[in-house]
Amino acid sequence: MKLNDAVFGLLLTLLGAAVLFGVQGYPKIPGQPVGPALFPGLIAAGLCVAGVLLIARGWRQRAQQHWLAWDDWVRSPRHVMALAVLLGSVVFYMAAADVLGFLLTAFLILMALFLVLRVRVPVALAVAVIATLLVHTAFYKLLKVPLPWGLLTGVSW
Repeated sequence: MKLNDAVFGLLLTLLGAAVLFGVQGYPKIPGQPVGPALFPGLIAAGLCVAGVLLIARGWRQRAQQHWLAWDDWVRSPRHVMALAVLLGSVVFYMAAADVLGFLLTAFLILMALFLVLRVRVPVALAVAVIATLLVHTAFYKLLKVPLPWGLLTGVSW
């Protein structure tokens, strides 16, 4: 799906304006020329400038391009199914992670995604196991994120 640049420009401008409005309430630091609102304010101003430029570009191109154009993949049942599995996997993780645990949930999600994308089963199994263990190690051990163990609580390390 391709949206006209003016649509994204409007969204960026609104986001930047909202941040600029929000940082006005940040406290000032006595005796300092800058405060905690400086960097978020600069980024928000940049978003506003980029948004206005995108709006101008999109407005100039509106005669050559539709406001919304669908890509070819939208007509492919396999690709639509892959999108549905991807979105469903997010809902599945939210519903099942506490019960099944991160390791089992992530493995099942990766297997479903690989299979819908027609990855060969042995390759999908190997990559799903390795990727799940790597992500778990990175988040649980290195970053100290408390991932749920679920059914595997008895064998947690």
